[in-house]
Amino acid sequence: MSLFLRLFSPLKGRQVGTDRFGNVYYETRRVVPGFAHTRRWVVYAKDAEATNVPPEWHGWLHHATPVLDEQKRYPWQLEHQPNLTGTALAYRPSGHDYEGGQRRQTAGDYEAWTPGS
Repeated sequence: MSLFLRLFSPLKGRQVGTDRFGNVYYETRRVVPGFAHTRRWVVYAKDAEATNVPPEWHGWLHHATPVLDEQKRYPWQLEHQPNLTGTALAYRPSGHDYEGGQRRQTAGDYEAWTPGS
């Protein structure tokens, strides 16, 4: 996060809470003219990555849920994983070039077009 945002947030907003990842959430002290509600924002503890916001706080940031209940978790909910796109741990299906590049044969498989034929 920028130094400006870290200085600006406590001055212009009130701290609402902190999530289990250390992100700090703020909202403006009064309703902003032109909006029907207060403005809300997050100061990230680590990387400014949107996937670092838990679902409970995401709903609060977008005015979808008025009350936070971070403790209410269901058994089927998995713990947060960062976005792995572009890393060695990214999902690659069996036909991907990095996984051997051999895809499963399908019925009526296509023939590659070659110019001049």
